[in-house]
Amino acid sequence: MKKEEKLAKDILNQIGGGENIRSFTHCMTRVRMNLKDDNKADLKSLKEIEGVLGVIEDETLQIVVGPGTVNKVSDHITRMTDVKMGEAMDANDDEIAKATKDGIKKKNNTPFKNLLRKIGSIFIPLIPGLVASGIINGSVGFMKNAGVSPDLVWMQILTLLGGSIFGYLAIVVGWNTAKEFGGTPVLGAIAGIITIHPGLADIVLFGSNLVPGRGGLFGAMFAAWLMVVFERQYRKVVPNVVDIIITPLLTVLTVGLLTIVAVQPVAGLLSDGITQGIHWVLSVGGAFAGALLAGFFLPLVMLGLHHGLTPIHMELINSVGSTALLPILAMAGAGQVGAAMAIYTKTKNKRLRNLIKGGLPTGFLGIGEPLLYGVTLPLGRPFVTACLGAAVGGAFQAMMKTAAGGIGVSGIPLIPLIVNNMYFVYFLGLLITYAAGFLFTYFFGFKEEMADNL
Repeated sequence: MKKEEKLAKDILNQIGGGENIRSFTHCMTRVRMNLKDDNKADLKSLKEIEGVLGVIEDETLQIVVGPGTVNKVSDHITRMTDVKMGEAMDANDDEIAKATKDGIKKKNNTPFKNLLRKIGSIFIPLIPGLVASGIINGSVGFMKNAGVSPDLVWMQILTLLGGSIFGYLAIVVGWNTAKEFGGTPVLGAIAGIITIHPGLADIVLFGSNLVPGRGGLFGAMFAAWLMVVFERQYRKVVPNVVDIIITPLLTVLTVGLLTIVAVQPVAGLLSDGITQGIHWVLSVGGAFAGALLAGFFLPLVMLGLHHGLTPIHMELINSVGSTALLPILAMAGAGQVGAAMAIYTKTKNKRLRNLIKGGLPTGFLGIGEPLLYGVTLPLGRPFVTACLGAAVGGAFQAMMKTAAGGIGVSGIPLIPLIVNNMYFVYFLGLLITYAAGFLFTYFFGFKEEMADNL
């Protein structure tokens, strides 16, 4: 039995079996599960499974197994249970009522956390496409700066491939939004299409031409959510015999008009406020603001809420061509890499050294969960010193005003996406952050007795 297959089997044994899965999906490092009855999951035993790097008990059960491994484990879970990723299984009403009564689904719930989770769930399925397209775009930009002509056919093809998802991102975001809120996905996609339709520029309303893309992804998400709301309301009053015709027709007409008249203008103001606010914070706060943002980003990753920032990065890219926020936040992972290297240097614990050896390669590639849940967070103090190292790097990136023209990657792979030929500056910031995380942890963050309690 392959290790990924065994890991999938062990996970199923500790969550109450495949019949207890209501739905599941995965991101770059975590298997995310909705269970029919959370009481059947043995979280203590789940955390002790070899290969499980961490467990986050939240609105969904998140099991950290690492990049690459998560895809194979998820495939095995599907084969063993016949539950397809993203497909909801019917839950027994008594089981759901029991789980709700016990309050498990309400654990750690706040409106802000729920909002970030929802946004994260919308964007997590898009990450592979954003990564691939972002790297292609970054490589094209790098080659243009090196003197390669953009008029070459193969350069034009690469530009097309890299820009495709970003040009039509509102459509897939609308689809995922409607799906996440329990509506008809294609109506959400239509909402996204309406927000970016080039025909908007030909319509004069209130004395001025409409602007395609006004409000960005915020507008697309809100319009798609309205599709879900109105679809449900119309379905309550429309007779079943004509529901398939009348309900979507009324929904598209209503939300389409609302999107043009109200959603896009309001979302545009929100978008402008967020992007201008971030630029103001970084320009006024400078290095101090960068230090705070990078230093407090790991706790957001720890809670699985970091994907909720994706539309902000995208809005910055859409409005000014780059996101200055991403290089700053990327230093959080770099600080953790430095902390892990310090621990590896000091410890004689073989298990801990093996965990670090397994997590460092992906850490350099900007995927920090293996080190976060396998090393720094369980040890305690190194998590804090990693955040301090990240703060140093964040201050440097903010001071140097580095920015990225794409998203989806971090760490070393982010280098080709850095704009204005500041590749070396960003890389220097990485080295500074590695060093800061190392020094803070080596001198203040780790003692050998900590490894004995891991």
